[in-house]
Amino acid sequence: MGMSVTISAAEARDVEQIFRLQYLCFQSEAELYGNYRIEPLVQSLDSVRDEVAADLVFVAKLGDEVVGSVRGSSDTDGTGRIGKLCVHPRLRNHGLGSRLLRAAESGLADGRSATRFRLHTGERSEGNLRLYRKAGYTLVGNTTGGDGVRLVLLEKDAEAPAFATSA
Repeated sequence: MGMSVTISAAEARDVEQIFRLQYLCFQSEAELYGNYRIEPLVQSLDSVRDEVAADLVFVAKLGDEVVGSVRGSSDTDGTGRIGKLCVHPRLRNHGLGSRLLRAAESGLADGRSATRFRLHTGERSEGNLRLYRKAGYTLVGNTTGGDGVRLVLLEKDAEAPAFATSA
């Protein structure tokens, strides 16, 4: 590959690509659960635009193409919430998810004073669970999303090492 992938803060001009990428990436999750009404698939373009404007959103770009993204927000109690981490299917298993996760954690800790990070994923999403465990996240609970999918809640202290082993 002649170009390298760069990670940067999302800009307004990235919104439509983030929206299309999210729809593509979460198809495999929907298939895994037999539920095509999961939130990332039914989210509107305007809602993604609002998140990019209000939250901490990072993108991975290969040239001008958005090939990965992640969202972060923070609560008043110091919890940094990370969500909608996705990487284009053709670029998975090359460390982009780890890089995006680290970018979100760093941005939430440095820019938003997060003292811990929290995220969720589907209980059957083994690839996601592997990534999050490797990054130091531990199970703190279970819940059912509004779409009926069983989710696991994971958390880690902001002071914890970014990754238990090199990615």
